[in-house]
Amino acid sequence: MDYKELQIQLNYKFNNLDLLELALTHKSYSSSSNNERLEFLGDSILNSIISEYLFGRFPNQKEGLLTRDPRMVERKKFGQKKARKKFQFSKR
Repeated sequence: MDYKELQIQLNYKFNNLDLLELALTHKSYSSSSNNERLEFLGDSILNSIISEYLFGRFPNQKEGLLTRDPRMVERKKFGQKKARKKFQFSKR
């Protein structure tokens, strides 16, 4: 599937096709130009959002418990709510 077809299937127009290609390139395909740095950035942003949520949701909880117990966040539900609030995608 080419990028035009992908955009049609997703009903979304990407502004930067070079960045899209980088995001979709796994290290096993290219060791010099791949998505690892973007993955690091995305993980860091998600961790920040989750930390802010946990800090507000459990104001009396100690730091050690907040960082060790992944059950404190229903990841799927949390991610869907945050994505709808934080990100607005432009349609084609």
